[in-house]
Amino acid sequence: MSAAGPVVVLLAVALDAAVGEPPALIHPVVWMGRAIALWERTVPWRGRIGQLIAGASVAIAVPAFFATGAWFAESRLRGHPLLGLVVCAVFLKTTFALRALGRAVRVVRDAVAEGRIEDARSGLRALCSRDARMLDASELVGATIESFAENASDSFVAPLFWFALCGLPGAMCYRAVNTLDAMIGYHGHYEWLGKVAARLDDAMNLIPARLTARLLIGAGALAGFDARRATRVLARDGSRTESPNAGKPMAAMAGLLGVELTKRGHYQLGEPLESLDPKQIDRASRVVLIASVFAVVVTIVILEGRLALAA
Repeated sequence: MSAAGPVVVLLAVALDAAVGEPPALIHPVVWMGRAIALWERTVPWRGRIGQLIAGASVAIAVPAFFATGAWFAESRLRGHPLLGLVVCAVFLKTTFALRALGRAVRVVRDAVAEGRIEDARSGLRALCSRDARMLDASELVGATIESFAENASDSFVAPLFWFALCGLPGAMCYRAVNTLDAMIGYHGHYEWLGKVAARLDDAMNLIPARLTARLLIGAGALAGFDARRATRVLARDGSRTESPNAGKPMAAMAGLLGVELTKRGHYQLGEPLESLDPKQIDRASRVVLIASVFAVVVTIVILEGRLALAA
């Protein structure tokens, strides 16, 4: 990790805030998705063992390919400090999408506030894979807040965490694993094919999800929310989701807002002290924004600590 690491982080965050997502033609995450889709069409769908082996191969090959590409780019640009800084910042930015996340959340908020329930259901698809066809207004708000909290980890804190530990290759590896999990790492049709990808994603999110929950609570305390209640709800409800990680930031957010977040037949997080209306999404947005600033600070502290140890 070079001394420019903190500058790369700040520049990448500034690019995300100012520009957002690059065109699909040059977006590494789009390339990841296309590579996975192309591989999927060639997979022999015979037998659990065959699917498990095929899934393990892609779960290793795709992250390794993109991490190696990032390492190669970093290596080739070491003799060009300014160009290397800019290129690394651009590629790091593609591993997270805080601006796009905020925009997707506001689409659902506005649709619910204006009574456009079908538009809100459609907008929720950009945040999660939940079937929204039968969700009412309050359930749409709840699902949006849940997804916002979970994606604060997946789409921002985790990429920065892995960049702090392993540089650009680490951030790219994480994003590839997370993309694999989103595409094939769930029950049903992909049960055995996506099992390795899902477990890798669980492992790589183990620390970031818990870190995100604490950052959200700290941000909530600064914004005037009940951090003690959030800590209690996190301890009580953070393990109620099937995922070992998703429930952590979701429970923390539920506790801060004083709302109950539910998924029918799966879990209930928090307490119904406040109604689930669009204003709660604005409150959640304030918390996530402050927590994101904290995440950047933590990332820079880790980078500076690594530099000090290497000196």
